[in-house]
Amino acid sequence: MTHQLDRVRHIRQLNDEARIFLTDGTIFVTPGIAALPTDDQAAILNRVRTFEDFDPENDPYGEHDFGAFDHKGDRIFWKIDSYDRQVRCGSPDPADPRVTKRILTIMLASEY
Repeated sequence: MTHQLDRVRHIRQLNDEARIFLTDGTIFVTPGIAALPTDDQAAILNRVRTFEDFDPENDPYGEHDFGAFDHKGDRIFWKIDSYDRQVRCGSPDPADPRVTKRILTIMLASEY
């Protein structure tokens, strides 16, 4: 059990670092986000980077890989997915940054 908790904590740390510092990964924004004024895009990215409203409903596994919030009447979703380094399939081990590339996607909930 302790090993599994340590693994989840490590994945959470890697996801938080990727989201907060925008490191070791790629950010994708959907067409709906890209169509917003640049000031709104910047505000949304800042909200994603500073997101702290994790709870059992939006983060059931404790990995900090999803969040949702409202921005000027729009519901915004963000999601981190873990892929292999070539981004061909899921990561064989999301806790190992040597074999994982994180993809942060930011979208309007209506685009989901």
